[in-house]
Amino acid sequence: MKKYKLLLGDTLNYANKLYRIQALHSFGNIDKGELGGYVEKESNLSHKGDAWVSGDARVSGNARVSGDAHVYGNACVYRSARVYGNARVYGDACVYGDACVYGDACVSEDAYVFGNTHVFGNAWVFGDARVSEDAHVFDDACVSGNACVSGNACVSGNACVSGNAYISGDAYVTRNPVCIYGLSYSVILTDRHMRIGCEQYLLTEWLTFDEQRLALMDGKKGKCFNKRHAKMLRALVRSHIKAFT
Repeated sequence: MKKYKLLLGDTLNYANKLYRIQALHSFGNIDKGELGGYVEKESNLSHKGDAWVSGDARVSGNARVSGDAHVYGNACVYRSARVYGNARVYGDACVYGDACVYGDACVSEDAYVFGNTHVFGNAWVFGDARVSEDAHVFDDACVSGNACVSGNACVSGNACVSGNAYISGDAYVTRNPVCIYGLSYSVILTDRHMRIGCEQYLLTEWLTFDEQRLALMDGKKGKCFNKRHAKMLRALVRSHIKAFT
């Protein structure tokens, strides 16, 4: 049985025409006759479960909201994204591409989740955070502020990635990363990697680099940075490795 209908007289024009929805009967916390958000077509919002789109939220393209998921506020879900389970997407957040948000995960405020990303469990992505490419955020992890998680990176456990942190490559974060700002380059240590500026290597690799190898990273500026901070960073790496063994 269908739980909502498209209102042909209440539309929005984006890349395609979107239609406001109206509940045909009561379910979950939705009352019969209640107005919802906008969808492009019925395949965007399942008629099963308590899934709903409300406020000025928009779901379009081949995107789908199902289960008991809720998309609301000014949020948008589009292309081939999936939001399901008890997931919530709200505020001005956007989920698109082939991204999936599920379980009890939340994406809110001005956060963007896109690419082949998976956000699930009790994870929360908010603020101006960006999670993209093949990254995974799960368990009770959170990504916030202006933080970016990309590549094949995984953020899990109780880890919180925030501020201007940039986690990428094959980085794995199960605890809060160590972030050092105010130097010529930002320094971020995760479970197995250290990133200095744009250079990211395994912690064990950093320990093997001599001054000549470090100087190749960014010419004169890199050489000056390493002359000042290499000793401190090596000690930090050794301490970090010890903490994870």
